[in-house]
Amino acid sequence: MNSTVIMMTVTMIITNMMMILNLILSKKTISDREKSSPFECGFDPTSSSRVPFSLKFFLIAVIFLIFDIEIALLLPSMPTMYLSNMNQWMLTSTLFIMMLIIGLYHEWNQGALNWVK
Repeated sequence: MNSTVIMMTVTMIITNMMMILNLILSKKTISDREKSSPFECGFDPTSSSRVPFSLKFFLIAVIFLIFDIEIALLLPSMPTMYLSNMNQWMLTSTLFIMMLIIGLYHEWNQGALNWVK
């Protein structure tokens, strides 16, 4: 118990020291307007260097990540089927899959999966 507290304290001290060192060393100098402007072969840019980002792609990426994590949570449930009580396993897996289906229905109902509106 005592060694765990000491180890946690040492870890916190080292982490905080590294964060403070990072703040000290990464101070940016005063940026001027010319350094922060986009560079196009010595000419002034003809258009904006910032391209608008489509939120639909971001939404699809977030939905993909959510369902990817859910599949990663489902994969270990098959080997645990033989190690646990069958009634409890069926109840938990059914509840988990129902939550996934309800989430998919909610996203579909909100129009998050429609590309063309």
